Amino acid sequence: MRDEYDFSKGERGKFYRQDSKLNIPIYLVDEEVLDFVKKIASKKGIDRSKVVSDLIKGNIKIAQAIE
Repeated sequence: MRDEYDFSKGERGKFYRQDSKLNIPIYLVDEEVLDFVKKIASKKGIDRSKVVSDLIKGNIKIAQAIE
């Protein structure tokens, strides 16, 4: 890696895309939660991301109901 880079010929916003969406990874650091999600995903034969998404959607519905 160089000490200095020359950006004098750089073009601002060249790679910017207004409509782009980012999928940010979320890590389950609690071992108990991870094991629970793995167990459900294995039983249903679906991806862990889908399990987590479904659990969050359920919590959102509960939160909205008590507002």
